[in-house]
Amino acid sequence: MNQPARSVPAVAAEESLWAAWATLAKARITAMVGFAAFVGGLLGQGRGADVARVAEAALWIALVSAASCMFNQLLERDVDARMERTSRRPLVTGRVRSRDVVFVAAALALVGVLALALRFNTLSALLALATLAAYALVYTPLKRLSTLNTAVGAIPGAMPPLIGFVAAAGAPGAWAWHLFAVLFMWQFPHFLAIAWLYRQDYARAGLKMLPAVKGSEGIAGRQALLYSLALVPVSLLPVLRGDAGPLYATAALILGGGYCLAALSFAIEQSIPRARALLYTSLAYLPALFSLVLMDPTVRLLGARMTP
Repeated sequence: MNQPARSVPAVAAEESLWAAWATLAKARITAMVGFAAFVGGLLGQGRGADVARVAEAALWIALVSAASCMFNQLLERDVDARMERTSRRPLVTGRVRSRDVVFVAAALALVGVLALALRFNTLSALLALATLAAYALVYTPLKRLSTLNTAVGAIPGAMPPLIGFVAAAGAPGAWAWHLFAVLFMWQFPHFLAIAWLYRQDYARAGLKMLPAVKGSEGIAGRQALLYSLALVPVSLLPVLRGDAGPLYATAALILGGGYCLAALSFAIEQSIPRARALLYTSLAYLPALFSLVLMDPTVRLLGARMTP
């Protein structure tokens, strides 16, 4: 028997619900977390890495990240309602109920943490749980209290490759800390560009983001330049230790130089086009650098195998 065709409004409502949950999980951020964890896991296993197993670990880490994003929006739904950029988020518009978000976020966190503990090791599970707690219970409320929130939030933000490495290797190693340091430093110009672009929104919502604070004119550009300059030597640490070769060194210098130039342009003139240019440069920098880590022959990962 033929099934009755669904009406256009019904299809639209279904798509809207899927889109709502994707927004709650911050799908693009969660995908980037999964990728960073995957890279960390490959480095943790080394030559002949079991790609399927590393991908599994990255999936569980991404689930915990999605839960963190949901808890973040749950705690900030009053703030989101006062900001133009976030006023259409699902919890603000009522497309998704708060109790449903609590249930789904808790379930995702529980599944992700337990899977890491049972399928991999306890340390990776504890690190994932600590990252969730730091993001939702420390960074999120700190945004209302202090401009230090960006520095504090950069710590859980830098954890995915380290957790992926630990899941694969059982303990942190040099590459775990290298990627953690790169991701930590990378976040500052990235978030300063975002905070400057939406500084009026943040000020209206009462969030203590640096560009939204009175008397902070010009500081976002200077800080972005400072951190982008610091990122270059940090990204070259694997080369100095002999953990990476010329390919990675060249990529780190070229990508880092581009990031510095975008930050310098923003520091010279804080304008919407230059802030957006810095933001887009940051979005290109990270996946490019992390991908080139895996392509460097010195890292010895090109022989990774897939499990049957």
